Amino acid sequence: MSPPEGKDGDIPSEQLYDSIVSRLAQQDKTPWYQKPNLRVLYLIMFPTCLGVEMTSGFDASMLNGLQAVESWVDFYNHPRSALLGVMSAMYSLGAIVAVPLVPYVTDTMGRRRAIVFGSVLMIIGAVLQAAAQNLAMFIIARFILGLGIVFAIVAASSLIGELSHPKERAILGSLFNSCYFIGSIVAAGVTLGTFAIPNNWAWRIPSTLQIVPSLLQISFIWFLPESPRWLISKGRGDEAYAILVKYHAEGDVGSEFVRAEFAQIEKTLEVEMRNAKMSWREVLSTPGMRKRVIICSFLGLFTQWSGNGLTSHFLAPILDNIGIHDNRTKNLINLAMTCWSFVNATFLALTASRFPRRVMYMACTISLLVIFTAWTISSAEYARTGSKASSRAVLAFIFLYSPAYNLAYNALTYTFLVELFPFHVRARGITIFQWWGRAAGFFNQFVNPIGINNAGWKYYISYCIWLAFEVIFVYFMFPETSKRTLEELTFLYEGGERKEQVKRVEREIQNDAVPGSGNLDNKEALKATSSHIEHA
Repeated sequence: MSPPEGKDGDIPSEQLYDSIVSRLAQQDKTPWYQKPNLRVLYLIMFPTCLGVEMTSGFDASMLNGLQAVESWVDFYNHPRSALLGVMSAMYSLGAIVAVPLVPYVTDTMGRRRAIVFGSVLMIIGAVLQAAAQNLAMFIIARFILGLGIVFAIVAASSLIGELSHPKERAILGSLFNSCYFIGSIVAAGVTLGTFAIPNNWAWRIPSTLQIVPSLLQISFIWFLPESPRWLISKGRGDEAYAILVKYHAEGDVGSEFVRAEFAQIEKTLEVEMRNAKMSWREVLSTPGMRKRVIICSFLGLFTQWSGNGLTSHFLAPILDNIGIHDNRTKNLINLAMTCWSFVNATFLALTASRFPRRVMYMACTISLLVIFTAWTISSAEYARTGSKASSRAVLAFIFLYSPAYNLAYNALTYTFLVELFPFHVRARGITIFQWWGRAAGFFNQFVNPIGINNAGWKYYISYCIWLAFEVIFVYFMFPETSKRTLEELTFLYEGGERKEQVKRVEREIQNDAVPGSGNLDNKEALKATSSHIEHA
């Protein structure tokens, strides 16, 4: 199936088509669940793409739970402090090693095969972890798990954005992160059910079940179409157009929306090809790009250094510090917290993208600072008096922490990154974010158990100071990106380039360079685009 040509076989400019795609998407009032093909697409996305984050959630919650499983603690000789940090951090170290290879594998093999590649690595790691006979084998298994997860996450998040209908793209991107908690809930429930088994199967069963999300991805990925953008980049435009027709137009070959969307992808890819050989030094060559890199780098740090690593990986020692020592109680709290996190994360994923980005990030960071400060004060009071009221207060603040974090760092991160970077450097920008996030996670997972063990509640003061810095950084550095098209945001920091684009569009108007498309008034659309860019 070939895409139909516009008038005289020409295709309007990418700015004009962006305007057309946005307008036609807004005019489509039919909800996705009333579109059979789109409904099937999103259903298949759940185990194949959205489900990738379940693996990360399962891993973090399982490791949390295993610290309250007596047979696991005995088998590894009561790991604490630095040893426990190494066992946890190897997952992030594997991801750090893999990050530089991810863009190459994803762009060369395609999104689907990259997901399969990562899933196979994770299955190997989970099997080794379940069969571990000593500490070295367990650590190597976690390193392999970390190698695989980053391939699957980057490819799956890309595929979600490139396959979804524009109306649901932002929501599905937010739901991607909330699926983390589905894996967390399952892992917390499994460890709660197995922790009392009087042998090593108490921890080998949860480790074995970690292969389930990856098996789902490998089993169902072949029912999911490949990214139309990737197909076009490989000269397979007919296949890409057929996919867009089937899922975005419910089989209507002559759909004006699909024609505009297809042309938009082609025009955007032309920009990508012109910049495909851009070096990393050139990414930092302009003040605007340097500002973007600084923001995404610190965002990677913020998503890991805001205290979330404490509750997601080291809940058991935190509970020990406030007088909760019973292993069953620890696992019940772990399960309750993951269920609560899933509920509020899903709600915020469906709602947070409707509000201004800066407002949400400021609300998130200020809330985290207030809650963590109160958490620290309550912990100090418990250490001083041993009062049950202080212990319960800490527990309450742990639960309050979840929606405060999910408000922006979970619900908006990938949406914000896509809006922050122009298309031709977007993959590199997200790679930079991933590297800093994984590096921060590795450091955090290694240092947290040492800090909790040696300093107790005093260790939390460092997080309070860092969270205060986050508030200041977000206020002065984060731009507002909501309610603007990606083409407008291309010139977020480049005022001169914006003016040049306005002049180019005006020249096209004067020369009547762009033929019409269907029933669109070409000159009026270009004039509107020029005005829109100038006032963006």
